[in-house]
Amino acid sequence: MNYKRILKNQQFRFMILSWLKFIPDNIMLKIQYYIKMGFLPNFSNPKRFTEKIQVYKLQYRNPLLPICVDKYKVRGYIESIGMASILNELYGVYNNANEIDFDSLPDKFVIKTTDGSGGQNIFICKDKTKIDIPKLRKTINKWRNKKNINPGREWAYTGIKDSQIIIEKYIESNIEDGGLIDYKFFCFNGKVEYLYVIADRELGNKCGLGIYNREFHRLDVCRADERKLERIIPKPKNFDQMIRTAEYLSKGFPHVRVDLYNIKEQIIFGEYTFYDGSGYMKFIPDSFDFELGEKFEYPL
Repeated sequence: MNYKRILKNQQFRFMILSWLKFIPDNIMLKIQYYIKMGFLPNFSNPKRFTEKIQVYKLQYRNPLLPICVDKYKVRGYIESIGMASILNELYGVYNNANEIDFDSLPDKFVIKTTDGSGGQNIFICKDKTKIDIPKLRKTINKWRNKKNINPGREWAYTGIKDSQIIIEKYIESNIEDGGLIDYKFFCFNGKVEYLYVIADRELGNKCGLGIYNREFHRLDVCRADERKLERIIPKPKNFDQMIRTAEYLSKGFPHVRVDLYNIKEQIIFGEYTFYDGSGYMKFIPDSFDFELGEKFEYPL
């Protein structure tokens, strides 16, 4: 069921979810899974990756998760494990968009809220002279005020009570080569098993997504909700170093997706994701859901 076609207004969808906050998480996740996947999940003996993500939401309560999904606090965690060198340059952190001194910023930058996910709550500026600053301040402050619910019942995000605003360096990339290529490593108990490679991305639009194994061999697998990656992406020269970086960052977690960029062989940290697609993605072929699920140990 494509519920977004039926309920096109996001604010209205959030309002409905707010009304349904009284429903226990285990029941709500089954309802959402059925609506989005077309069949009921098995929580008692999950086999699919998408089922295990739902169980992860319900059962895994590592206090590091709320820190790791906060786009500002995660920087402190990365520094604490000796990996500060992979952090993107930070221009500032704010509690309100009215605090931002745009005059002090370079011509290009990226603004995010610390609780944003899935490409939401992000503004990419490529030319500061062309932005309407008063309008942008209002938009950013609305981002901070709209998350009074947790749509996917994702426990890690419940620890972010007051989101902040961060401004980071804009990472230059070549559109002809696919733009800013995102390498998303699926790690299980500190080991990389698969990764997404995402290119030709336009904010708010579908990107090109390919699925690879840890040897960087493209798999004959795709996601039904994403555009298939048509471009041939060469294996990065320092891919082994990327693997080691992702595995080091993922230590201690039963599962986490570690997102990295690779600019002229410089590895830059993107983010941690514990609930890829909130566990509501369909793979083609469907068997890959089980294959990925085999790597995710259960019980947690």
